[in-house]
Amino acid sequence: MLVLTTPTIEGKQIVKYYGLVSGEAILGANLFKDLFASIRDIVGGRSAAYEKELRSAKDIAIQEMAEQAQAYGANAVVAVDLDYETIGSGSGNMLMVSASGTAVKYKD
Repeated sequence: MLVLTTPTIEGKQIVKYYGLVSGEAILGANLFKDLFASIRDIVGGRSAAYEKELRSAKDIAIQEMAEQAQAYGANAVVAVDLDYETIGSGSGNMLMVSASGTAVKYKD
């Protein structure tokens, strides 16, 4: 499944538009990760735990979106948009990633 952020596929012709497809992933970030991320924010640096969680959530959301597109008969998703959000407050924070795009069929 070809997944692109661009609205077209260079060198290919889109022959059918199936419509909007999306995928979401919500992952919990536990108290210890929150604590260590807060410490990193204070002293500087990157939070590897959060980066790993975000990459995982992004991959899940894109996979879910691609599976929905494949169920329609599409062989690509174009104009993909990724959104990142936090849900909750305090130690109950959760990370949400949503992916949406247009399912299409293209030919060579």
